[in-house]
Amino acid sequence: MTSNGKPEDLLTPERRTIDVVPDNERHGTPRSQFTLWFGANMQITAIVDGALAVVFGADAVWAILGLLIGNVFGGAVMALHSAQGPRMGLPQMISSRAQFGVKGAVVPLLLVILMYLGFAATGTVLAGQAVNNILHIDNPSVGILVFGGLTAFVAVTGYRLIHVVGRIATVIGIVGFTYLAIRLFSEYPVADFVGVTGFDLVTFLLAISFGAGWQLTFGPYVADYSRYLPRTTSERTTFWSTFLGSVIGSQWSMTFGALVAAVAGDAFLSDQVGFLGKLAGPAIVAFLIYLVIVVGKLTVNVLNAYGGFMSILTTVTAFNGRSRISTTARTLYILAFVGVSMLIAIAASADFLNNFKNFVLMLLMVFTPWSAINLIDYYLISKERVDLPALYDPNGRYGAWNVPALACYGVGVLAQIPFLAQKLYTGPITDLLGGADISWIVGIVLTGAIYYPIARRTNNAPTQMIYPTHTDMVDARS
Repeated sequence: MTSNGKPEDLLTPERRTIDVVPDNERHGTPRSQFTLWFGANMQITAIVDGALAVVFGADAVWAILGLLIGNVFGGAVMALHSAQGPRMGLPQMISSRAQFGVKGAVVPLLLVILMYLGFAATGTVLAGQAVNNILHIDNPSVGILVFGGLTAFVAVTGYRLIHVVGRIATVIGIVGFTYLAIRLFSEYPVADFVGVTGFDLVTFLLAISFGAGWQLTFGPYVADYSRYLPRTTSERTTFWSTFLGSVIGSQWSMTFGALVAAVAGDAFLSDQVGFLGKLAGPAIVAFLIYLVIVVGKLTVNVLNAYGGFMSILTTVTAFNGRSRISTTARTLYILAFVGVSMLIAIAASADFLNNFKNFVLMLLMVFTPWSAINLIDYYLISKERVDLPALYDPNGRYGAWNVPALACYGVGVLAQIPFLAQKLYTGPITDLLGGADISWIVGIVLTGAIYYPIARRTNNAPTQMIYPTHTDMVDARS
């Protein structure tokens, strides 16, 4: 809705950035969260993520179970972040200023921006392959550039078009992946390739990490897409809509990926997109499957570009004191972000699977402490009471730098190092565990344990939610 209450055209660029969304511009239902996150997870990168659990040693049965455990746990954490959106009407990372300080929130924000760039680049590699197959072009840069242009257009247009793309991705994802699953079982004796090896703790924990890592990395931007919901929207409903959409979509894709990796092996690893095209059968059907891949990747890649822009803007405004920017500046931010992600995609397309594995696990190390701090403060310390104007004022209630929270964050990151199982470094405790990476569990539990008592002593939350006066909003519970 526009400020005068008239509906916006679908292709009208979004006006809101990191400022509070007023009540008269709120719209939609929690169902939109289900379709957005279901569509964002019914895509090729999630298939690759599920395949990795088998590629790195797990039997398909145990891989699927481990992925499910990880998706459920990570999805619950992610959905708790989503439930903050309707209440505050803010992008996710702006709310981090309540924990880390207006300028202190820049520390995790810089890592968030790297996350968006990484996921945008790795997703663009796969989507670019699908575009090349559609256009019958061998140059990988062409597909990357075409897909980057589509991403930029939807991200610049903004929130409404993003949700429409999510709904489209949900429908065609269900049809396309159901068809591919039927083809897989008709072309391969799948039962002969599952349940053939026993339980292995190391690879089982790795599968859990892949599922949890996938979900947890949505946390820093999930509320960006629930903040337009009416403020009276139930937090419980928002939670379950987001949780079910994300977990069902991701588990569906990852299960398919694990089965494909089990039966196809090198045929899939050498050309993930091409293999799915061949699995589809006739050329016209393969063409449609490539379109399914492009639309699915477009949904999540737009989320990365949109979230990356929000994070960059949140970082910049922490130092210049602004809360809004012009439409032109907004467009330039997004174009710059997408441009950089395309350059990374062109340079990093080799050894994609191994690089992606290490990228996901490294992200877990830096985002689990942030997630623990944000959720503990919002639900247990502030108890959903935030001074929103103070989030833009380094001299206000939350200050410029919250040193205790930043220290807890730093401890939560550093404490994970001995538990890492990375390509370039394996921690000493990981060796004792036989190679199992449990660093993300250490990050959540330890950070929460040290942050909670400190936050209770330093709590300065208001007695009720405080909204900016220019929004004409009052606390719905007062």
